[in-house]
Amino acid sequence: MRRFGGLVRLAGYLRPYWRQALIAGIALIVAAGSVLGIGQGLRLVIDQGLASGTGATLDRALLVTAGVVLVLSVAAALRFYWVMWIGERVAADLRRDVFERLLELDPGFYLRNGVGEIQSRMTTDTALLQSVLGSTFSMALRNALLLAGTLIMLVVTQPALSALVIAGIPIVLAPMLIVGRRVRRLSRLSQDRIADVGSYAGETLGGIETVQAFVHEPVDRRVFGDRVEEAFAIAVRRIRQRAGLNAVALLLAFSGVAFVLWRGGSAVIAGAMSAGELSAFLFYAVLAAGAVGVLSEVAGELFRASGAAERLFELLDAEPAIQSPNHPITLPVPARGEVVLEAVAFRYPTRPEPPALTGVDLVVHAGETLALVGPSGAGKSTLISLLLRFHDPSSGRITLDGVDLRDADPAAVRQRMALVAQEPVLFTGTVADNIRFGNPSAERDRIVDAAKAANCQGFVDALPAGLDTDIGPGGVQLSGGQRQRIAIARAILRDPALLLLDEATSSLDAESEQQVQTALTRLMTHRTSVVIAHRLATVRNADRIAVLETGTVRAIGTHDQLMATDDLYAHLAALQFQAG
Repeated sequence: MRRFGGLVRLAGYLRPYWRQALIAGIALIVAAGSVLGIGQGLRLVIDQGLASGTGATLDRALLVTAGVVLVLSVAAALRFYWVMWIGERVAADLRRDVFERLLELDPGFYLRNGVGEIQSRMTTDTALLQSVLGSTFSMALRNALLLAGTLIMLVVTQPALSALVIAGIPIVLAPMLIVGRRVRRLSRLSQDRIADVGSYAGETLGGIETVQAFVHEPVDRRVFGDRVEEAFAIAVRRIRQRAGLNAVALLLAFSGVAFVLWRGGSAVIAGAMSAGELSAFLFYAVLAAGAVGVLSEVAGELFRASGAAERLFELLDAEPAIQSPNHPITLPVPARGEVVLEAVAFRYPTRPEPPALTGVDLVVHAGETLALVGPSGAGKSTLISLLLRFHDPSSGRITLDGVDLRDADPAAVRQRMALVAQEPVLFTGTVADNIRFGNPSAERDRIVDAAKAANCQGFVDALPAGLDTDIGPGGVQLSGGQRQRIAIARAILRDPALLLLDEATSSLDAESEQQVQTALTRLMTHRTSVVIAHRLATVRNADRIAVLETGTVRAIGTHDQLMATDDLYAHLAALQFQAG
């Protein structure tokens, strides 16, 4: 049982569907019993129908056997449909639960585990469980029942004409050739929809910082749920086709067996064949051999599935490092965006040495623009991550409008902020969809106004469908400057109290930088802003500049003050700002 612990835990997902499981279980037992009944039907046909020497008795015996075959066909179709339905339903529920849990986990979790690995668990492992729950597990139970039944029947039955039973197998090929193409098409379509589910999850989780910074989790839950349900609906269509195919194949196969036995029975009446005990015996022998072969094959799949289930439950059991307190403090209204750092130190869990920040004391006044400058690794981006509460300080505290970030709901904190990163994260969809990311409930007019304020109108008007143009995964159809302006429009639409800019113009050409800088100036007006800057224009426009070095605040002042008093700032200005 320990080896199958992951599968045992899946029982909790079966509980809501116990009625469907009960139907599948009854159908499984009836189908297995009907298969065993076929052997006795063969014996009845041969020993009574043929031994009587009359056609009427033979016809009655064949009619009884045909009734058993009909019961088997219907039971097998029901078993297949409901077992596969349960497998698809549990897989859909599991995907939804895992995705919702992943949306709650902090960015540090993804640094430790890797997005690719997590996405693989969510797609590949879930698909394996879907296959096992939908077919492999059912095959194991069915063949275990058949094996137990045939072993008993072999003891009480004499050998019979096994060749006549095996002769019915080719009859199954006919419906497979007719329906097989349709089943393959639906299978391909189902896999495509599953791939879409995995792609959406991978894209969302790849931009988890942007998702959480804009508190977009509720929208992603809804969209992802809709895609899961679409994939489930197509899978049900595929299952329905396969269920019908199984029913027809079984009916034709065993009808063929009955026909062969009828023809062979006529020969027995004529004295050319032996009695029915031999036929029944060989029938059970074939069933037993087949059951053993199937059980040996599915055992390995069950072990793989158990491992996949354990990997998925590891994700479900993971707890986010950043959580809302039981009784969060409500942030004051109206929002001012004032930030205070008191003796803040921080070490990354995956890289504790050297510390990213050490003893940082800093105040960002409401409505002020504070620029952060310093060499690479000075702690600028780390400070932005702490403000968004992607991590908590190792020591010290950070307050927003007088409230310690650890005492507030992370979603409430992020609702007051907007992030414009150096490499903006856009998502598959239209221009309007990506601007609306900043405020999912925004009306169309506000989206248009935000696009104009961010200097997007020029290139948006040139797109085939304007704001409704699909920009592809990650906005690959747009230039860097265009993507950056969409990110700014997103922040404008959000109307945050605190604006966080992470080198928003450092990778742009001169023309794009001018357009983006104009948009940023509008966005930063009358708003608290913390800006990581490598460009002279941004620094000169800042109210104050904080110079960071090796995780500490080295100096604070205006550009002119720091040029006169701080050698490091003067050096950075000579190397970077003047080049800009």
